[in-house]
Amino acid sequence: MSTTSQTSGKMPKPIPTATGPQDAITLLTEDHEHVKSLFEQYEELGDRAHVSKHKLALQICEELTKHATAEEEIFYPAVRAATKDDDMLDEAVVEHASAKDLIAQIISADPGEELFDAKVKVLGELIDHHVKEEEGEMFPKARKAKLDLLALGQAIAARKEEIELPPTAI
Repeated sequence: MSTTSQTSGKMPKPIPTATGPQDAITLLTEDHEHVKSLFEQYEELGDRAHVSKHKLALQICEELTKHATAEEEIFYPAVRAATKDDDMLDEAVVEHASAKDLIAQIISADPGEELFDAKVKVLGELIDHHVKEEEGEMFPKARKAKLDLLALGQAIAARKEEIELPPTAI
């Protein structure tokens, strides 16, 4: 018996799953890839399907909120302590703040509002820029710093599971 819904059309791509504990960089990179695929699915919906777009936008916001919270509480402090690169981490925190502002606007908006799609698009562009910096600069520095990435990955995964968002964000 199939558990796939036939009424919702195109289904979101599944979140990649690991067979065991993941290091922090692998976990965060998989989050990046998953959210990127959600943004791509959103764009593919075009100007139709406001309900589907709204649901997908809220899923994007939820994924990003959990990811950013775990990064800020666990990964960023460890990288900051190990690399002493305050400028890189400060910029990442500011980018998160900008993303959180857009997320709050998207969550509270009606999907039919004039600027709804623009907000989701700008959020996607902000996240794309942020991901390139993390993966191109921060992650290599974290690996070079010899952090315990497996322990950080376990802590990040556990923290993401603990995060409960308000019902309007789900």
